[in-house]
Amino acid sequence: MANAARDTFVVGPRNAHAMEVEARELMERQSERLDEYPEVKAKITAHLQETNEQLRRLEKCLEACGESTSSLKDTAQSVMANMMAMAHSVAGDEILKNTFANNAFENFEIAAYKSLLALCGAAGMPEAKEPLETSLKEEQRMAAWIDSNVEKVTMEYLTHQRQAA
Repeated sequence: MANAARDTFVVGPRNAHAMEVEARELMERQSERLDEYPEVKAKITAHLQETNEQLRRLEKCLEACGESTSSLKDTAQSVMANMMAMAHSVAGDEILKNTFANNAFENFEIAAYKSLLALCGAAGMPEAKEPLETSLKEEQRMAAWIDSNVEKVTMEYLTHQRQAA
């Protein structure tokens, strides 16, 4: 059972690393286009810094297991993120689409970290618990911020639309 738990655990940080690569790409593309929404841009920029730290934590976690990231998974997620950003950028309501997608993505990340934390003990990786908990808390804070700002962003978008008309 310990080997199955460890094997399952090792796949998790690889997947989480690819997930965070996707998040980084999305936030980089989004932040380039958020000048009309300075509060959102500031929050995305701050979370981008957290994401870079999360990537480092996941890399250390994998190194502790004698493993490494998956270049294939990272590249695939990066391409997907850029395609999604491009698709949203041509929409008139890009800020709304990004807000909804970010809300969903943050909750996906939360679930991924909760799963990894559940595996730490069974996989014999108790040292991974603290860095994973730190990443989980960062994702939970970002998810809560997005959730509490959906209405505000929507109304800001409406104001911009009225001004453009």
